[in-house]
Amino acid sequence: MSRNSKLSRLRAGIAAAAIVAFALTGCAAAETSETITAGKLTIGTGEPAYGPWVLNDDPESGEGFEAAVAYAVATELGYAAEDVVWVRTTFEEAIQPGPKNFDFNLQQYSITEERKANVDFSDPYYQTTQTVVTVAGSKAEKVTDLAGLKGLLVGAATGTTSFTSIEEFIKPTLGAKAFNNNDDAKQQLAIGQIDALVVDYPTALFISCCDEVLTGSKILGQIAGAQGDDSFGLVLDKGSPLTAKVNAALKTLRDNGTLAELEKKWLTDTGAPVLK
Repeated sequence: MSRNSKLSRLRAGIAAAAIVAFALTGCAAAETSETITAGKLTIGTGEPAYGPWVLNDDPESGEGFEAAVAYAVATELGYAAEDVVWVRTTFEEAIQPGPKNFDFNLQQYSITEERKANVDFSDPYYQTTQTVVTVAGSKAEKVTDLAGLKGLLVGAATGTTSFTSIEEFIKPTLGAKAFNNNDDAKQQLAIGQIDALVVDYPTALFISCCDEVLTGSKILGQIAGAQGDDSFGLVLDKGSPLTAKVNAALKTLRDNGTLAELEKKWLTDTGAPVLK
């Protein structure tokens, strides 16, 4: 065989190998999953997760407003319930920069410009208000306006819109009292270390009716000025390929009335007064 023939066969072999490699690479790219686990949708929530957002700390049940919303979004994205995987994160952990262990996370994340620097937010799935809760015998028990709270001890979970609302709208003389989470804040209210607690409205509804830590609790009212300014969004990794699809899913759920139905089922409005 001549030298030219050998070179021709070698070149042909290299070209064929390159075509196969390109084809394999193309297939691999086409099969790359948009989710962190192919064929599964991984959803994050808190540890623990609270009602009425997630009942009995059991998101897999689909019971509670956010658990139900999560499964409704999953369905719109084409995932069956058995293909949904739940993981737990702290509130702050999920909104820090860096890779995520979830495809989206929901635990009452208010959409803010500061947080959007680190993560993607979906369009809102719920708009809430900030609400003041107290207990029988507290100095705040008979308060009917924001001015009546100024000289009292008012607290909320740190890093939340509830805490910011105390600083911006109530402006207590002694400053807002910060706690690691709602459980810690409730304990302090129960033993009289604070006079009132600020939480989102649905959580206030749950506390006032069903919370074993705060028996005898009551809603003083929603904070004027904080009404309708707090929108909850799903948290996704920055630049997630799912963000646009999640927004499309939420739009469908909003347009067909599903979100409104879930809100009515899990977050019944009892008409709390407004504190001005």
